[in-house]
Amino acid sequence: MARRTIKPRVITPDARYQDVMVAKLINHVMKAGKKNAARKIVYGAFDIVKEKTKKDPLEVFQISIENVAPLLEVRSKRVGGATYQVPVEVKGNRRLSLAFRWILTAARSKKGKPMAEKLAEELLLASKKEGTAFKKREDVHRMAEANRAFAHFGFSR
Repeated sequence: MARRTIKPRVITPDARYQDVMVAKLINHVMKAGKKNAARKIVYGAFDIVKEKTKKDPLEVFQISIENVAPLLEVRSKRVGGATYQVPVEVKGNRRLSLAFRWILTAARSKKGKPMAEKLAEELLLASKKEGTAFKKREDVHRMAEANRAFAHFGFSR
């Protein structure tokens, strides 16, 4: 029996930059429904990026997301009694979600600075293809490359 298709939620663009990606980042930063606090963090980070680079912070943000978003990942697949790590291509929304998650995890793991500064620092590092979030992407790609031999198991969803 076919299930009902789920309509994706429409996210309204943020107030300052009129960008849906920034609105999604704000939603990812938000904890316990405190959206205003999340906005302050993200806009503060963007102001710091603008101050340090003298470039458009939206441009730096998009470059850093593109640099961190993974193309491949590994998924576990059980065949017989063995479990194989099968490399799978990462599709649209999941790429963005993983990129946001890795950047925020990297920023939150740093200590001794306000969150806006930590986020700005991580975005700048990611735009230069450096930093913890970019390293995470490289590790995931390396894992997928190492398990390329199991690609023929594929995933049927």
